[in-house]
Amino acid sequence: MLKSIFVITFSLSFFFVYSSMDLLYKNTDFAISQDDIIPGDEFEMYAENKEIPEEIRSATLEALSFFPELLDTRIDFEFKKNISGSVMQAQPRVRSLLLNNKKNRRYKIKISRFLELEDELVPMEDLPHDVLLGWIGHELGHIKDYVGRSSVNLIGFGAKYYCSSRFVTKAEIAADTYAVSCGMGDKLVATKNFVLNHDRLPESYKNKIRSLYMSPGEIMSMVEVTEEDDTD
Repeated sequence: MLKSIFVITFSLSFFFVYSSMDLLYKNTDFAISQDDIIPGDEFEMYAENKEIPEEIRSATLEALSFFPELLDTRIDFEFKKNISGSVMQAQPRVRSLLLNNKKNRRYKIKISRFLELEDELVPMEDLPHDVLLGWIGHELGHIKDYVGRSSVNLIGFGAKYYCSSRFVTKAEIAADTYAVSCGMGDKLVATKNFVLNHDRLPESYKNKIRSLYMSPGEIMSMVEVTEEDDTD
């Protein structure tokens, strides 16, 4: 009994960087007409139910445009000084997870205020555009997975993450899979290549990306498969 309480408590406190890939939504069911977009302000409609720092507002809204099914989902994008070995993390808000139903649940995406290089701190808004899009898109892939899951299911995910690094890999593949299905494959590749080829990013971080995440080549293979399925 004490062990079960500990696992649940840990899961709630850790919440939730990862999830798995057994739900795959179809982006076409939520297509938005070009007539709904205001000229000169093409992505502003995706700001509904979102809190976004001004510095990354434009890139975030563009990333959200690939996920129109999240239009009604409440997501807070928050700058943080430090995120324990990560650049971004997607999580449900604990209070919302416990008190709200799935439809009214609230989420947050924590974003490091600076990318830490070996000799410099780079503001996130100064990253190459496609690199920032891919990073945000990956986290939105996690959110897309969370929205269809019950609170009990998500608590179980927290326990799995605590117990299994293999689960972490599955979860990251899931997030990339969702993002690719929404048309962000080239953005994800830009982000992965940026990290793996950057000569001033810590090698420890690169090794983490290599061990837990899909490679650029694997993502491109997924993109090709998706494109072939769309033409059938």
